[in-house]
Amino acid sequence: MGGPIKCVARGPSWVVVDKPAGLLSVPGRGPGKADCAVARVAALIHEADGPMVVHRLDMDTSGLLLVALSAGAQRALSRQFRDRMVLKRYVGVVEGAPGARAGVVRLRQRLNVDRRPVQIVDETFGKLAVTRWRRIDPHPRDAAHERTRIEFGPVTGRSHQIRLAASSPAPAGLGCPIVGDDLYGSGRTPGERLMLAAVALTFDDPDTGRRVRVRIAPPF
Repeated sequence: MGGPIKCVARGPSWVVVDKPAGLLSVPGRGPGKADCAVARVAALIHEADGPMVVHRLDMDTSGLLLVALSAGAQRALSRQFRDRMVLKRYVGVVEGAPGARAGVVRLRQRLNVDRRPVQIVDETFGKLAVTRWRRIDPHPRDAAHERTRIEFGPVTGRSHQIRLAASSPAPAGLGCPIVGDDLYGSGRTPGERLMLAAVALTFDDPDTGRRVRVRIAPPF
């Protein structure tokens, strides 16, 4: 499932790959869900002790995924994610246009246990999810649909937090679901993908301590 995986950057104990949309980050439960990004990294890099995941992308989200190749690197990189030292940038195309040029979405979200893996806003029991965003430009559209390209900078790392931030009604959220979102938006037409991609990642190399910046162009 999904297209080929591409190696974008590599150090002695880590690799950044471009995960295609439609591919799991880690193995799923049940038959037919063993194919995933970390399994493909293992097939590409035979000398690795891992590979070991330090963060995940939704199956339908494409883009940059950082994978540790040793237990030591996994601990160091996981610590950076925990301490919010890793900078992440996503580009998405949303339905319509937000009323503002930029902003910060702060929502308390939790899993909807009746509709897994859907997340819902719950001000009492939810965990805080913080997402910065800014409009980049209008997106090419047909005559019937207005669409806008948005850059997202998640501060926290909650499941589906960008998708929930985009779809939640303004002023709490953008009020503009991501195009192709069949969980939080108007669904997906045949051949259409979720228009969300992780395009930039900045972290400290666990071997050298130097700051690593990786960026790719959005695929849409």
